[in-house]
Amino acid sequence: MADGYLEKHHADYEARKAAWLRKQKCRPQVRQIERPEDESL
Repeated sequence: MADGYLEKHHADYEARKAAWLRKQKCRPQVRQIERPEDESL
């Protein structure tokens, strides 16, 4: 009984992890805006 329980939960975890990773790949990348050293420009 315990083996089946652990296997099911591990499979559910792997499915959630794969879905999360797919979602992360589709997100737009946030880029840092480079600022000049002199703020008065």
